[in-house]
Amino acid sequence: MAPPSDRRARRGVWHYLGLGSSIGLLLIVVAVAFAVIVVPKVTGSVPLTVLTSSMKPGLPAGTLIIVHPVDPEDLHIGDVATYQIRSGEPDLITHRIVSIGTTTAGETFFTFQGDNNRSADPDQVQADQVQGKVWYSLPLLGHVNSVVGSNRSWLVPVLAALLLGYAVFMMASGAAEAARQQRMARRAARGSLLE
Repeated sequence: MAPPSDRRARRGVWHYLGLGSSIGLLLIVVAVAFAVIVVPKVTGSVPLTVLTSSMKPGLPAGTLIIVHPVDPEDLHIGDVATYQIRSGEPDLITHRIVSIGTTTAGETFFTFQGDNNRSADPDQVQADQVQGKVWYSLPLLGHVNSVVGSNRSWLVPVLAALLLGYAVFMMASGAAEAARQQRMARRAARGSLLE
C-alpha cells in the first residue's frame, strides 16, 4: 500500500487534470455563448444558419453566420451579404456580391452568386432587401442554432442552471477534498507526535 502522501499526490494530479479540463470546457462554453448570443445582441446582429451548400467551401451547410446590419452603400463586390428574396418577407439568402449597378432612376441594385453555384442569382436585389453583411462565422454551430431556435425560451435557462449546478458541484467537491486532506494531515501529525 502506498503511503498517504503518494496517494494524495496521485489524487492531486487527477484532481487538477479534472479541474483543468472542467475550467477549459467552461471557458469554451462561455466563449461560444459570448460569440453567439452576447455579441449579436449588443451589436444588433443576427445569428443565422447556412442551410445549403451554395457557399461551400467557405460557408458549408451547418455553419452559423453572424450578419451585421450595414448601410447598402458600404457594400462592395466580393462581400458576403444576406438579403430578402422578396422585400418584406422573412426568407433569406446569403451569397457573395458579384456586381453592383444603378437603375435609370438612380437606385442601387446588387447581383449575388453562391460561391458553389455556376451562375448568378436570377433576380437583381434592391438596397432595401439587403439585411446585412456576414461579420463572422462559426463552423457546425448552425446545427445547434437550428435545434435551439424554437426551444430557446426554455433551453437557455435550463443549460445555464445545469452549468451553474456543475460549477457548484465542482467547488463543493474541491472544498470537501481539501477538508479531507487537512483531516488526514492532522491525523498524520498527531500520529508522528505519539511516536
